[in-house]
Amino acid sequence: MSTVPIPVRPRTPVTFLKRTTRIKTAKRLPKLIHTKPKSIATAIVYCEANFGAIDGKTANGLIRHSEKYKILSVIDSEQAGLDTGSVLDDAPNQIPICRDLADSLARTDIVPDYFIFGMAPSSGMLSKHQRSIILEAMSYGMNIINGLHEFLNDDPVFAAACVVDKVTIQDVRKPRDKKDLRMFSGRIHEVTCPRIAVLGTDCAIGKRTTATILTRELNELGIKAVMVGTGQTGLIQGARYGIAIDAVVSQFCAGELEATIVEAFENENPDVIVIEGQGALSHPAFSSSSFILRGSCPNGVVLQHAPGRPHRCDFEKMQMPNPADEINLLQTFSDTKVIGLTINHEHMTDAEVSEAITQYEKELGIPVTDVLTRAPDCLMDMVLLEFPALKAKLIARAQ
Repeated sequence: MSTVPIPVRPRTPVTFLKRTTRIKTAKRLPKLIHTKPKSIATAIVYCEANFGAIDGKTANGLIRHSEKYKILSVIDSEQAGLDTGSVLDDAPNQIPICRDLADSLARTDIVPDYFIFGMAPSSGMLSKHQRSIILEAMSYGMNIINGLHEFLNDDPVFAAACVVDKVTIQDVRKPRDKKDLRMFSGRIHEVTCPRIAVLGTDCAIGKRTTATILTRELNELGIKAVMVGTGQTGLIQGARYGIAIDAVVSQFCAGELEATIVEAFENENPDVIVIEGQGALSHPAFSSSSFILRGSCPNGVVLQHAPGRPHRCDFEKMQMPNPADEINLLQTFSDTKVIGLTINHEHMTDAEVSEAITQYEKELGIPVTDVLTRAPDCLMDMVLLEFPALKAKLIARAQ
């Protein structure tokens, strides 16, 4: 998913965000672009003071990839006037960053269909000011996309505003009713195609972006791949199959994911299913990775790591684990195999990325790449080397 970097206000770097040093690109790099069907809904994304930062990952993800919405602008007064593509990837995309809602509306001749709350704060809750901004957007006739743990449809103020303004709110993270939640059944073993989970050594490290690129590159190669999302951003981007696993009652997490994967397999008849990871198995603050491993029973894992990240995201006293330890933990916890390592290049120069790739390939004995700055060949090798039947399918289809 280069031009001369545009200066932005310094902030904590995050996975796949604006590079601190320009990285030379290889031929046919992976690209994250908007998919634009004939009638796509328009949207403004709210990301005040967080675009390009860790808590702005929903907005960042929508700028790089959106199947459901045409993003018209992003609101972040601290970077108003800049181009969203330039801020994220040194690649202008003509989607502006605006000062406020009035500025965003002044740049379009239509009332956008949706107002998307593009931040993912650890609290999962709205501030008083953020509530007022959403209510203002509703007053203009915009429907709301909310990815937080705070369900706005359950709030009397927002429920009343929906009636008055004739708009709707989608609480993306809200799970189905408890009576409809599904327990783990073992049917995951009826899924006969490879299941590949993209996991990581930390949160907000690029797992969803890597899963998106992996899915697209496999499809472009001729291998039918389906991605199953496990977080609110992937669902907002347009993932056809998925759940917000961190909002599901723990007893049902594995079963809900299993059932979703089985549904994708039965409906799509794919060659591969790619499962988006969450958090990190070794991280004491998150349990999602354990549920993803249990519910998907992956045949292979691609591990995402940030060599330049000094400590765990939001936990300054927690050092980052080294990949070898995380791999050992994953392969001990689950009957699976780590088939490759992908690099998040935050805080790294091109030379440092190349050095890390060489070092980890020698140390771990598996393919290593940076999916945003290197050609996709290595990413495809991870899959084809581990699952040779897929390569045989490609050869058979070419004949």
